[in-house]
Amino acid sequence: MSKKLSKRERQKELIERLKGDPFLTDEELMQLFNVSIQTIRLDRLELRIPELRERIKSVAEQSYSKVRSIGGTEIVGELVDINLGKNGITILETDENMAFKKTNLVRGHHIFAQAESLAIAVIDADVALTGVANIKYKTPVKAGEKLIAKAEVVRKRGNKYFVHVFTYTGQEQVFRGKFILVSIE
Repeated sequence: MSKKLSKRERQKELIERLKGDPFLTDEELMQLFNVSIQTIRLDRLELRIPELRERIKSVAEQSYSKVRSIGGTEIVGELVDINLGKNGITILETDENMAFKKTNLVRGHHIFAQAESLAIAVIDADVALTGVANIKYKTPVKAGEKLIAKAEVVRKRGNKYFVHVFTYTGQEQVFRGKFILVSIE
């Protein structure tokens, strides 16, 4: 935002931004609108928009009930959207417990676990297992960064599902996984 908006304009824009991306943090909104964190919190309060954790929880509760192939608690990260047999999204807040002490870089198995569990979750089957995983770590992830994984079922052949998962921090892709999952009925 380059020009200063009136309170009414800012609140209208805030609603639109959160409709487009309900997972924007107060800090991100503060930078976006070039106002204080208190202003953002007061705007949210006045507009009856819950804090980020509540927004994630609300979206997640709707999504978890749709998953068939994996238990909701087995999904690594918060499941925020799912269309069985098509696509899904999870968000993983990383922390220092997931990182190497020396470098503060997140260990790869956490990133992989988020991607694999999402790939399994999007399969429209009672049981699905990973048959093949072709993965690439593109950029190191620092502890504290938010990982957004997006999965898409690109093809189905018999009991095999081909799922691509791309993981991002902000706009930067940090991981790519191509999975072949097998449903066992």
